[in-house]
Amino acid sequence: MAATDTFTCNREASRVPGLPRHELEGPELTLEAMFYPWGFPLLVRTNSQEVLTQCGQLWGKFKPRHDTEIIRADVQVTQGNSSECPPAPSYRVMSSLFIAAADPDNYGIVDIDRCHSQLVISENTLRFPSYAQYFLLCIPASCTATRYMTPVHAGCVAWKNRGVLLCGDSGAGKSTLSYACARAGWTYLSDDATFMMNHDDSRMVIGNSHLVRFRPSAAELFPELEGLEITPRAAGKPSMELPTAQLTGIQCAETTHADFVVFLNRRWSGPPEIVPYSKDAARISMRQVLYAPLNARLVQYQTIERLLNAAVVELRYTDLDGAIERLRTLVQEGQ
Repeated sequence: MAATDTFTCNREASRVPGLPRHELEGPELTLEAMFYPWGFPLLVRTNSQEVLTQCGQLWGKFKPRHDTEIIRADVQVTQGNSSECPPAPSYRVMSSLFIAAADPDNYGIVDIDRCHSQLVISENTLRFPSYAQYFLLCIPASCTATRYMTPVHAGCVAWKNRGVLLCGDSGAGKSTLSYACARAGWTYLSDDATFMMNHDDSRMVIGNSHLVRFRPSAAELFPELEGLEITPRAAGKPSMELPTAQLTGIQCAETTHADFVVFLNRRWSGPPEIVPYSKDAARISMRQVLYAPLNARLVQYQTIERLLNAAVVELRYTDLDGAIERLRTLVQEGQ
């Protein structure tokens, strides 16, 4: 956690003197820190310094960018009853509430309209930081930020300040190609989660350029991934994480302008090629990942329509080098 980006302080107990605390209330939250995921203010209150440390790992490199209502997250850490890594949570959306529940000791409720989240995490779960951060600690910012942004299931890279969204279903190769582009001199923004600003005609997109996530098989392509911790992900799919700060020669940026939307098809036997892609199919693909309340989702639908004003194509390829060169030609020549 970077000291310049956050603050930590002991808070005075908020309870009336002499009034006992009920066991169902959980521990008093006496620590707090401010973070700026994607530039939005996030205030985390907790009873655990480890929570603040891990939030710093998630968000500590982001700087203030947006003057919006503060996102508030209360995180209670309890002893718990298990020594194992919890299963992937189940998710529900009920009106303005987003609910994630892994087990009785690890769950969270996000009130998107009120910008307020409450999470419970066990001490044991914090021993699995990749799990705790990905499944639980990130949801207050990720959910509440949908008031201002629209998530797109896409990696993002840029060449000569022209942004390319790399889209596709899970396993399509978004992270691998995003990282391969970055190693080849492109600017890296995100591996598989990019956000487009609502109410912004410039098609500006934001990514978490501070981290890359891979499937374990990516170590066969990139030797620097050997030895990275493997952590369970959604639907039981394992993953590895690599902070971009540990890499040399990789240029990163948090924002760019989306000029091209590229759907990946690596089940191809010929030379790499770019072909038109149905905007109707792209629209369906992008809408199905949206989880905001109905009024916010309608705004996100409008944002998706603005994104689809960019060139929408399919990249067919087999090898990464060929794909990178074909993308470079697309950006430079527009076809």
